[in-house]
Amino acid sequence: MEELNSKSKIRSSRKKDHVNHILKDNFESDNYFKDIYLEHNSLPELDFAEISTKSSFLGKDISFPVMINAMTGGFDKAVEINSNLAKIARELNIPMAVGSQTIAIKDKNYEASFKIVREVLKDGVVISNVNAFVSVDEARRAMEMIQADAIQIHLNPAQEICMPEGDRDFKGVLNNIEDMVKKIDKPVIVKEVGFGISKDVATRLRSIGVKYIDVGGHGGTNFIKVENARNEEFDFYELFEWGIPTALSLIETRAISNDLNIISTGGMRTANEVVKALCVGADIIGISGPVLKKFVDEGYESAEKYLQNIIYKSKVIMLLLGKKNIGELKNVPYRIKGELKELLDGAK
Repeated sequence: MEELNSKSKIRSSRKKDHVNHILKDNFESDNYFKDIYLEHNSLPELDFAEISTKSSFLGKDISFPVMINAMTGGFDKAVEINSNLAKIARELNIPMAVGSQTIAIKDKNYEASFKIVREVLKDGVVISNVNAFVSVDEARRAMEMIQADAIQIHLNPAQEICMPEGDRDFKGVLNNIEDMVKKIDKPVIVKEVGFGISKDVATRLRSIGVKYIDVGGHGGTNFIKVENARNEEFDFYELFEWGIPTALSLIETRAISNDLNIISTGGMRTANEVVKALCVGADIIGISGPVLKKFVDEGYESAEKYLQNIIYKSKVIMLLLGKKNIGELKNVPYRIKGELKELLDGAK
C-alpha cells in the first residue's frame, strides 16, 4: 500500500508539472491548415439566421462539432479546472473528455477531479481517458467512474520515451486495444497526444475494429518540449519538430475509409482551422491547450467566450462558403498548397 501511495503521488506531481509547463510556455508548432484553401462564395443565397451548427456525437445531440479534449485530473487544482471546463461544455452543449484516469484507477483518492465532470455536465457527452496498457477491467472502472459515453485510449510513445520516468516497452499495445474494442460495449476512441496518427497506424487500427480515431497531430501542445523541460539528463531539442502535422494526419486517415469517425486535434485554435478540418474529413474537432490557458490566465468568462467566438465565426465562414449546415461542409471543394501538398504528393 505504501508503494501504491508513493506511485500515486509521483503521478499527481507529474500531472501538475505538465499543466504548469503548458501554461508557462508556448509549446505550439505549425499544424499545416494554412495550406488548405477554401474558395469564397459571393452568392451564398443564405439567411445567416437559418444556418445550423447542430451535430451529433456518440448518439447525443450537440450544438457544434467541437469538444473540450482531454487535459488534466489527479491533483488538487484539477477539480477546479475540470469543474469549470465542464460548466462551459454544459452551457455550450458540447462534449468534454477528461485527462488520463490511470491515477484514479490505482488510487480512489484521486477520483474527485474526474467525477466532477459528469456531475457538472449532467446528461452531456463525457469521455473517459486511459493509457493503452490498462486492462479491460481497468478501462471499465474508468468509464464507470464518470458514467462515460466512450473511452479514449491514448497513444503517447514520443512523450513516454522522453519522460524521465516514462515507459520504455511498447510491445503488445495493438493487441490490448483490440481486446478492449471487443469487450467494451461503448465506443473506443484511439487518440494520439500530439504527434499524429499515420496512414499505416490508422489502417492497422481499423483492421482490429477501431471506428473512432483522434489524430492528435503535431501543431498543438508539444509533449516532447514539455518532457524536455522536466528532463535533467537529456536534451531532446532536435526532436521538437517530430510528428505528423494535424492536417496531413487528418487527410490521410480520412482517405482510408468513410466509415471512420475522426476527431481532429492538434493545434486547433481558430474558426478557420475548425471549418477547414470539417471540410477535409473531420467529424468533430478537439480543443485543449487554448481553452485551458484562457481559463487559468483570464478566467471562466474568457474561456467560454473564446469557444463562443469560434462557434460564431465558424458560422460566418459557413455563410461565406454558401453552406447552411455542418453536413454540407463535407461537400466543400478545397485545394492544397505549399508544404502540405509536397508531403501528400511525396508519399510512396
